[in-house]
Amino acid sequence: MFVLGLAACGNSSGGEAEPGKIVISGKEFTEQIILTHILAEYVKAKTDIDVEVKEALGGVFVLQEAMKKGDIDMYVEYTGTGYLNVLNNEYQPNQSPDEIYEATKKGYAEEFNIAWLESLGFNNTYALALRGELADELGLKAYSDLTDVSSDLSFGADPEFFERGDGFDALAEAYGYEFKEKRNIDPDLQYTAAKDGEIDIITAFSTDARIDQYNLTVLEDDQEFFPPYFAAPIIRQEVLDANEGLEETINELAGTLSDERMRELNGRVNIDKKEPKDVAIEFLKEEGLIE
Repeated sequence: MFVLGLAACGNSSGGEAEPGKIVISGKEFTEQIILTHILAEYVKAKTDIDVEVKEALGGVFVLQEAMKKGDIDMYVEYTGTGYLNVLNNEYQPNQSPDEIYEATKKGYAEEFNIAWLESLGFNNTYALALRGELADELGLKAYSDLTDVSSDLSFGADPEFFERGDGFDALAEAYGYEFKEKRNIDPDLQYTAAKDGEIDIITAFSTDARIDQYNLTVLEDDQEFFPPYFAAPIIRQEVLDANEGLEETINELAGTLSDERMRELNGRVNIDKKEPKDVAIEFLKEEGLIE
């Protein structure tokens, strides 16, 4: 278990960085573990920096504290998560992805001395999903269609979703949901639970290959409740300052992952049962990013 160190003073991230060293981490689900290794393997291949990997460390709040304290140096975050849950901004449906990104980048720099690098290219937004046959039976196509039938259905999500500002309470208020049951469930187990009818509605990730594999129906967010969640590496500014050229190197990964490509990589792990690190290396070689 990774134990966090002593807190740093002030609003900046955790003090001076040691040149030539970096700790890369990520969240506790498949996509994030793959992304952790993509960053790590690319930095290893393109620089002389000593890379330490701390995969699957925790959710956004755990990782943010670890970044602020200097216990980790870099991970991939999503724009909507940073904008809403870390910076505590309010999302308006007419805000563009670029506006969300720029506001989040500015806020992190000013409050935490953490830099947002260029987006990897894909948008992994939350998506309410359910068994295809149940969607057909109830005539469900959009989030609003759930309102009148929610009291007959169960809802499952990872524990973090029930704590987030853009999570369950706000979603239920926006759409008037009153589910008969709410259940915490591991994000990598919820797809099977939906397929097997153990849970009716889940908060799927739009880049997860199991949506198609298990014939799940994704409903339309017709009130645009969820903001864009474009993925980008974030890194302590002290680490960039201590390692000349590192920002430019990592930004070479910008735009290399589409929604479809990320879904395919997730499928290699979740469906084909490959190791996330192996999938990360395969991707980098297939794209000609490393030899």
